[in-house]
Amino acid sequence: NSILHSAKPFLKWAGGKRRLLSTFERLYPGKLKRREVKNYYEPFLGSGAVFFDIASKYQPQNAYLYDINEELILAYKVVQKDVYKLIDELDKYSKSYLKLSQSERSTYFYGLRWKFNTQRHNIDFSNYSEKWIRRAAQMIFLNKTCYNGLFRVNSDGEFNSAAGAYDNPKICDADNLIKASYALKMAEIRKSSFDKIENDIQDSSFIYFDPPYRPLSKSACFTSYSSSRFDDREQVKLSSVFHKLHDRGTMMMLSNSDPKNTDPEDDFFDDLYDKFKIHRVPVPRFINSDADKRGNVSEIIITNYH
Repeated sequence: NSILHSAKPFLKWAGGKRRLLSTFERLYPGKLKRREVKNYYEPFLGSGAVFFDIASKYQPQNAYLYDINEELILAYKVVQKDVYKLIDELDKYSKSYLKLSQSERSTYFYGLRWKFNTQRHNIDFSNYSEKWIRRAAQMIFLNKTCYNGLFRVNSDGEFNSAAGAYDNPKICDADNLIKASYALKMAEIRKSSFDKIENDIQDSSFIYFDPPYRPLSKSACFTSYSSSRFDDREQVKLSSVFHKLHDRGTMMMLSNSDPKNTDPEDDFFDDLYDKFKIHRVPVPRFINSDADKRGNVSEIIITNYH
């Protein structure tokens, strides 16, 4: 299964977890490492870094992957079902784009972004169709060529990231897409909010929760990456799902920002998850444009097993 070993996320996503994987590996449950976990669940899929990591190392029999972002779910399903047709589409975009000058590239980007946004209403997101393949190719293209590679939408759900200026973006990474498609064969992929997953949980399961992080300051609100808000009420609702599933004996891990970075008195998560183990881990911070403020911040990882 060496093909599984190197599948990586095919999208760049706000809050992607690749730099935390080695920390996670130390904290994964022993049962998972001994390959005794049959079912893996990830209710906030995003870039899927943790899924690809676990699929390659521990090969659970089934994975259940959810996100409320319908564009994201569409892209995953196309990679899963029609990766070769997707590669053909991406290859066309790549060839057209890479031969252009920087200013022509910008025009090309905004033209495609306009098309992507205006055609959104012609897509039936609940029924898989051929149309999905071009849609997924456009989304991946925009993700690879936009500023900072972040998929961001406005309150109307329209993609609004600006054009980036990369010399040679890898728009069509055929090799990794094929590996990702192979890894996704074990997965059921569904548009759903986290609170619906309780009905799906089976025995011998491990769940990783990666909700939108609680902002560390009032101004650093990350809600602009999606058209729905994830505020403290949602965080509280998530903790009650965590408690319920704990009572059913399910193994879980959850990550979030650490409010104590900015306010040592803020016990928001310590109170919500006081029954569980809270690990504070240092994480390099890249998002700040002011290099002096990057440094390390801590994040929290909550586990309900030893």
